[in-house]
Amino acid sequence: MQKIEDLTTRITAFRDARDWKQFHNPKDCAISLALEAAEVLEHFQWKNKEEMEVYAKTNKEEISEELADVLYWVLLMSKDLDIDVLEALHKKMKKNEDKYPVEKAKGKHTKYTEL
Repeated sequence: MQKIEDLTTRITAFRDARDWKQFHNPKDCAISLALEAAEVLEHFQWKNKEEMEVYAKTNKEEISEELADVLYWVLLMSKDLDIDVLEALHKKMKKNEDKYPVEKAKGKHTKYTEL
């Protein structure tokens, strides 16, 4: 399995070889990230639970490509903004664990302010 650093180096090299960094300000990268996330959602729009389960199995390749696009923008933005995305995830998970303790949140979809 590749490391985050290796993937980030690869996507940065891809971008830089095409001289696209000039277009990659934080706003436009964030827009691209949101658009790619919306393309993930599009795969499941208008499908009920059973249809989604079948669709996810039969369209795994297409869904995986959209998820890869989302990860591309996350990694590129974290590189450009000098954010250690793994460290950020660890910190965020700690916050989530504090906000949603198992004994209060297990089996519930309630927001932490309502627990």
